Amino acid sequence: MEMPPGPMPDKSMNMMMQMSFYWGKDATILFHGWPDTKLGMYVLALFFVFLLAFAIEVLSILPDVKPSSTKPMLGALTQTIIYTIRMGFGYLVMLSVMSFNLGIFIAALAGHFVGFFLVKSRALAVPNPTETMSRTAVIPKV
Repeated sequence: MEMPPGPMPDKSMNMMMQMSFYWGKDATILFHGWPDTKLGMYVLALFFVFLLAFAIEVLSILPDVKPSSTKPMLGALTQTIIYTIRMGFGYLVMLSVMSFNLGIFIAALAGHFVGFFLVKSRALAVPNPTETMSRTAVIPKV
C-alpha cells in the first residue's frame, strides 16, 4: 500500500486550529497552553493584548530624536530601537488576533482605540505655537 505524500500523521497531535471567530475562554494565544481553560488566565490574556495594542499607539507618537551634531548615531539608534519594539508589539497583537477569539479581537481593538484616543486628545490639548500666533495677529486697518 502506497502512503500519500507529506508528513506522517501523528496520532498524539490531534489538534485543529480554529478558522472562524468564536466566543469562549478556551483558546491558545501566543503560547501553547496559555491561557488554557482557566478564566483568570483568559482575563489576563485579554489585558495583555489590550496593553500591547495600547503601547503600539503610545510608541507611534514619540517625538523624533533631534540629531545632535556630536552624536547623530545615538539618535538614530534610539529611534531604531523604539521602532523595533513597536513592530514587535504589532506582530504579537497580530498573532494574538489570529487565534480567532472574539474576546482577544475586541481587546486588541479596544487597546488601539483607547491608546489612539488618549494620544490624540493630548496632542490636541497642547496648542501649536504657529496657530496661536495667527489667531492673535492684529488685522491692520485699511
